[in-house]
Amino acid sequence: MTAPDTPKPAVLSVFGISPTKIGGQEAFARELSAQLNDLGWRSILCFEQVPPEPVATYLSLPNVSLEVLARPEEAGLRAVLRLGSIIRRHRPDILHLYYTGFLGPYPWLARFCSVRQVFFTDQSSRPAFYVPLRAPVWKRALARVINKPMSTIICVSEYGRRCLTTLDLLPPERIAMIYNAVDHREQPPSGGAATRFRQRYGIPEGRSVLTQVSWLIPEKGILDLLEATRLVLDKRDTVHLVVVGEGVYGEEYAQRARQLGMEQHVTWTGLVQDPVREGVYAAADVVCQMSHWEEVFGYVIAEAMLCGKPVVATRVGGIPEVVHDGVTGLLVPRGDTKRMAETILQLLDDPELRDRLGRAGREIAQTKFNLAQNVQQLLNLYGVS
Repeated sequence: MTAPDTPKPAVLSVFGISPTKIGGQEAFARELSAQLNDLGWRSILCFEQVPPEPVATYLSLPNVSLEVLARPEEAGLRAVLRLGSIIRRHRPDILHLYYTGFLGPYPWLARFCSVRQVFFTDQSSRPAFYVPLRAPVWKRALARVINKPMSTIICVSEYGRRCLTTLDLLPPERIAMIYNAVDHREQPPSGGAATRFRQRYGIPEGRSVLTQVSWLIPEKGILDLLEATRLVLDKRDTVHLVVVGEGVYGEEYAQRARQLGMEQHVTWTGLVQDPVREGVYAAADVVCQMSHWEEVFGYVIAEAMLCGKPVVATRVGGIPEVVHDGVTGLLVPRGDTKRMAETILQLLDDPELRDRLGRAGREIAQTKFNLAQNVQQLLNLYGVS
């Protein structure tokens, strides 16, 4: 009598996001699955909703199974029961949680379901002017009980690790740092992509393009960017701002652009499913990230650097770890729209500076934020590489 086949080992990655586009997190999920496939492991990718067809096709590999877990960050009874069902069906050796909340029932659920290791990646940006302080004794004790089954917490920047270790919710030896990363094997599109992007969105010829890719929320500093662009337009009327993304504040921001009398110099693209391949960065002369809050990393910045574009960003959170001031881009104070405008003009008036910063940024993106290498670091932590 033939014994039943033993299922291949598996990693269950639970992402508390909706994969609506091919961005940094989706690229990470695909690279993780590819490397696990090479090692003979299965990869179960669990999102808040079913990916749209282009994203599902992008994530489709021989070892990949897709699952749905709605609102995992709420950690309610329905989510717990659903995750328990997914675990029992796939019997993963490793559970890795992303965007699900730091304190919750999932680590203990995994232990009761005989999952061997549990990991959590902290992608949390902090509020503006956040100062990390050691948590009260009761909170530290509670966090240690709740997260006792947790193998390792992974931070995506040194800034994130400093915040977490200062809180002292877990012993430092259970906290690791692996940068978020971008796929350097993705070759930036040709100049034709820039032309097609500009034509698609009706950007007049001869205009210098400023671009910000982000959710349309206050934390991303869109109002500051609009005001800075208005100041730039006072000096140079051939500038065009392109804002890529969606969010509940979109109409409010569009109304503000109209109040500033610059609606003919602003394009709101909405969601772009594959910003790199669709020419978002290729069409840009300068990429901006004017965040208000303490950004823990900055996927968009790394993508822009990979595409050889100079970046103007605020000196907040983990952004200075991504943008080396004066080397790969230029940093400005949060909320200082005058300085933002001056810095943008400096770049627009100096093509050689833009080129130098762009080339240096691409080199750093290929090394420090190398997706294949950083996923390999994760597999080392898993103990499966």
